[in-house]
Amino acid sequence: GFHAPSPIQKAAIPELLLGRDLVGQARTGTGKTAAFGLPLLQCLDPDERRPQALVLTPTRELALQVAEALNSFAAQLPQVRVLAIYGGADYRDQLLQLRRGVQVVVGTPGRVMDHIRQGTLDLSALKTLVLDEADEMLRMGFIESVEWVLDQLPSQRQVVLLSATMPAEIRRLSNRYLQSPAEITIHSRKEIGRAHV
Repeated sequence: GFHAPSPIQKAAIPELLLGRDLVGQARTGTGKTAAFGLPLLQCLDPDERRPQALVLTPTRELALQVAEALNSFAAQLPQVRVLAIYGGADYRDQLLQLRRGVQVVVGTPGRVMDHIRQGTLDLSALKTLVLDEADEMLRMGFIESVEWVLDQLPSQRQVVLLSATMPAEIRRLSNRYLQSPAEITIHSRKEIGRAHV
């Protein structure tokens, strides 16, 4: 259903396909999910059954929405499995699906931490971590959990931080965990955007 990329997609997709870390600031509804989701899916190895991408979201509603979007983008990639993991859902079902093998996990910080601590979420093959709505995670008090997850990642990985606003704490997180990131700011849905590369 895509005819032309939105400004955030036009600016972000080439950078992400190069494997660069990225800080993107754009409002909700500007196409951020496709901006990170399409290159993320492009770079997956469908034969690798361990998670290669992890998307952290502040709420289970957003986790489900992002997982649904990624599944629709991956409709022509039958081997690719996307799993949403979040609190309030059956832990055993999530465990079973993780054991069967998934390439992309979309989850809330608390449930992701639970699975990592239990040894049921293996990050050894992880290539990309996306922090979606980072400012919302800060507002909801999840930043310490996010940092804990970031500290568990392999040293060679891509980190994508997306946020509607850029408070000082989010900027600090970016400076600590991202390596020479491309920076993209989109002020409105129609703006071309400016990318600092």
